[in-house]
Amino acid sequence: MPADNSHLIVAAARRRSTATRRRAVSALRRMDATGTTITFETVAREAGVSRSWLYNQPDLRAEIERLRARHRVPATRQVPDRQRASDTSLLRRLEAATKRNQQLETENRELREALALALGERRTADLPHRHRDTPRNKSSAVIGPC
Repeated sequence: MPADNSHLIVAAARRRSTATRRRAVSALRRMDATGTTITFETVAREAGVSRSWLYNQPDLRAEIERLRARHRVPATRQVPDRQRASDTSLLRRLEAATKRNQQLETENRELREALALALGERRTADLPHRHRDTPRNKSSAVIGPC
């Protein structure tokens, strides 16, 4: 009767499975760290495993889906090179915006001052005529500190 070597076959299969899982996890971590696009295809290629094996590993499948969703960038239309603004153009636009901002700040300051003067004049106009202090009509008595 031949010797029962099945335990050796089982042990070899376990080693192979452990090594495969280690390669997949290592590839996944490396790809995540470098910002490589993570899909089942790219992980399978990087780890040297099959996509179907990855799909059948619930924890790895969940991690790939999580990282794929995190790294997913919304599709944006690429702007053709001839339509992109040059650095010089962007600098000029920034300078123009800065100049306009300074003009608006000056205008706001002048408007605040004009408003303060107008409100002061209105307040003075609303005072009874006999109590108004003007250069021509100074109050006669000044009361000092008590």
